[in-house]
Amino acid sequence: MKIAQLWRFPVKSMGGSTVERVRIERRGAHADRLWAVRDVERGVTASARRVPALLGCTARYATEPAADAGPGNVPGVVVTFPDGRDLASDDPSIHDALSELVGRPMRLVALPPIGDTSQHRMTVSDSLANFRASQVRKDFGLGETEALPDTSVFSTKDIITLARFSTPPGAFHDLSPVHLMTTASLRDLAPDDAGYDVRRFRPNVLIDAGGDVPHRFPETAWVGGDLEIGPVRLQVTIPTIRCVVPTRPQPGVELDKGITRQLADRTNRFLGVYADVKSPGVVSVGDEVRVHLAKPPSALRRVATAVNTSATKGVQRLLEATVLREKD
Repeated sequence: MKIAQLWRFPVKSMGGSTVERVRIERRGAHADRLWAVRDVERGVTASARRVPALLGCTARYATEPAADAGPGNVPGVVVTFPDGRDLASDDPSIHDALSELVGRPMRLVALPPIGDTSQHRMTVSDSLANFRASQVRKDFGLGETEALPDTSVFSTKDIITLARFSTPPGAFHDLSPVHLMTTASLRDLAPDDAGYDVRRFRPNVLIDAGGDVPHRFPETAWVGGDLEIGPVRLQVTIPTIRCVVPTRPQPGVELDKGITRQLADRTNRFLGVYADVKSPGVVSVGDEVRVHLAKPPSALRRVATAVNTSATKGVQRLLEATVLREKD
């Protein structure tokens, strides 16, 4: 397998662009998601899941980010709005333009220094609202009678993080630093041979799995294993759960609500994988990708996994019960 594309998204929930090479660091692709849009009224980092208008924008860095770019040292960006306007991050009018686009007060914010959680915290009421069944159904584009998503793949730590913060402290990604997909999965999910546009799913690394793929959605078999890409070593942690974002329109991509049904019927709403960085380094388009599959779990490991899943579900039930008490 080889790297087909590398993607960098300067601003969370806006369009990004491909790059030929990038350094994969502990916090993810270098200079990925160093900016986000702050929902002023709700006091949270905005996401295209709840604020789809952001997908109509694309962002690029004014100059190539230096090697030391990161939290607290964020290079300027230029945002292209749906009407064709380009506004720089240091232009005070960009906040008004974002507010006009969304219909309520918004601000473009840079990733703060490590230890500053001001752009990540949520109020208790907003946190609890995320666990309401009605809100989950909206986030995933589900009808009233459809089953809620299976979140048992998340660790207890993940659930607690998602309950306390709009994004993990020190980052503007949703859960894990690196997001990967294969060209095979884009092809296999689609109802025709054309495949889906990769921009719908927003991975950092798109991998060409080749034509001779042993089974559909090959990256699902990588969970628990490692990926080796040149000097970079990634540990694949969990499959990527899919909300309503891939269905939404963006420049050059039309609305397609049918993707929700395809995901539910074909993959239990998972597509792609998340990974943590074990060894950083520079990767390029065309680099070979080697997979080291996880060994079958021992009896002790299976017990530990079952305990973790039980604990995670217990935390979810507690949060859901809190939501119900709040409503009463």
